[in-house]
Amino acid sequence: MTIIDFLKDNVKKYKDEECLVEINPLKKPECYRTWREFSLVEPGLAKEYRRSMSWKNFDELSNKVANLLISKGIKKGDKVAILLMNCLEWLPIYFGILKTGALAVPMNYRYTSEEIKYCLDLADCSCLIFGDEFIGRVEPIADHTPKVKTLIFVGESEVPFADIFKQIINLYSNESPNIKIDELDEAAIYFSSGTTGFPKAILHLHKALVSSCMTEQKHHGQTHDDVFLCMPPLYHTGAKMHWFGSLISGSKGVLLRGIKPEWIFNTISDEGCTIVWLLVPWAQDILDSIDKGDIKLENYKLDQWRLMHIGAQPVPPSLVQRWLKVFPHHQYDTNYGLSESIGPGCVHLGVENVDHVGAIGVPGYLWDVKIVNDGKEVGIEEVGELIVKGPGVMVEYYKNKKATEETLKDGWLYTGDMAKYDKDGFIYLVDRKKDVIITGGENIYPVQIEDYLRKNNKIKDVAVIGLPDKRLGEITAAIIEIKEGMSATEDEINEFCFDLPRYKRPKKIIFAKVPRNATGKIEKPKLREIYCGKSLVEIQTTE
Repeated sequence: MTIIDFLKDNVKKYKDEECLVEINPLKKPECYRTWREFSLVEPGLAKEYRRSMSWKNFDELSNKVANLLISKGIKKGDKVAILLMNCLEWLPIYFGILKTGALAVPMNYRYTSEEIKYCLDLADCSCLIFGDEFIGRVEPIADHTPKVKTLIFVGESEVPFADIFKQIINLYSNESPNIKIDELDEAAIYFSSGTTGFPKAILHLHKALVSSCMTEQKHHGQTHDDVFLCMPPLYHTGAKMHWFGSLISGSKGVLLRGIKPEWIFNTISDEGCTIVWLLVPWAQDILDSIDKGDIKLENYKLDQWRLMHIGAQPVPPSLVQRWLKVFPHHQYDTNYGLSESIGPGCVHLGVENVDHVGAIGVPGYLWDVKIVNDGKEVGIEEVGELIVKGPGVMVEYYKNKKATEETLKDGWLYTGDMAKYDKDGFIYLVDRKKDVIITGGENIYPVQIEDYLRKNNKIKDVAVIGLPDKRLGEITAAIIEIKEGMSATEDEINEFCFDLPRYKRPKKIIFAKVPRNATGKIEKPKLREIYCGKSLVEIQTTE
């Protein structure tokens, strides 16, 4: 079985029912009105603001995509990259790639031109499907990625160096190409990165995608009557694999292109959303808006909303407690996972375990979990490395044997995260073995920022760490050691960092000596002790 079989079943059962809805609040009049209101007044705007498709539409579009790709020479085993913002076409394109037998390769929409090229080369991609927002990043590399034979543009602009999706897609059949695919075939490559900041290509089989469907549906009990609201980017395993619970139940998914609290509540109310996946900052913004009176709950239809769950970063218990005071009827869950474990769910709290908020939870459905130290399982309250085993574990880091051997041992995936059990068997994260900073659910790699700052001729040494932040989970802090006889100000450093992407710019500048050990390595645990003063668990339980 593959996830394509779930789609086939849904077409048979629910072919004319809405499958996906895209809500784009930016394509609307100045004052916010629901799509129903201005569909009565301004039908054109309503169509732009709310787009939808049925299961039959979804299946037929994915077939057209598959046949288009096949006409371009894409065959089983090839790799096709997706570089799109969330949109109605994203998932049908993903499924179209899978229907050819090729591997889908979703790419982070924050990537620079250099990073896009690096990942295309690393994954051996022969085709790139990209959107309006990426024209300026793709054009400079279009003639410098020799493996990429086909560029397909999905958007409204005219792009001379690519095929235009909307102009050619209807030239292709909406019938399935009927390529034979089974669960042991390669399905997708996702990108991750360690502390070096260089992305690694994570290879998954079709059976991993199926397992993520089953795990998600088991954890959150999606039925055909549920409506899932998705806001995080679909290139993330997290967003897509949570939607897979809707796929297995044949229920509607809603893609909201924006995260303002009023947009979220209008969408929940208008679309009848029952399940909402949030990141920590978004949940905090919602509660703050309610406290300030910007959001008045009585103005919305919310009785159907049954589950709020959070992932992608540690969740402060105080946030959940605050949430449940405002929404006492909500179920709550949190999930832990990695792209290497096909996204969220290898560990999850469980809606029945809200009394253990602060823990990441217990082994997920179809998963085994251990905490080990030097290969031996640790006891209660002892810290070790979290390792997981299940059908969603990656095949390998593509073309990186050394990293694969370091991470996969006897079928176990070594996560690099340090954790411990409590007396009830619940798992708590203690610290990250790797130095990746997670801010607002996004990974930031310190070495990239450190290398950039070292180009400043006043800087002798630099270390970037994460500092606890109530809203974002962590923020980046740069500890900067200035060369003897020189001086610098925060404003100077901030101005120097202007050419970095906004999300990579340090949020706090600290002028101090950078400690290194006898082998020359930066002592980041010492810096965290100095500037954070708390372990991750203490931060979670005291905020």
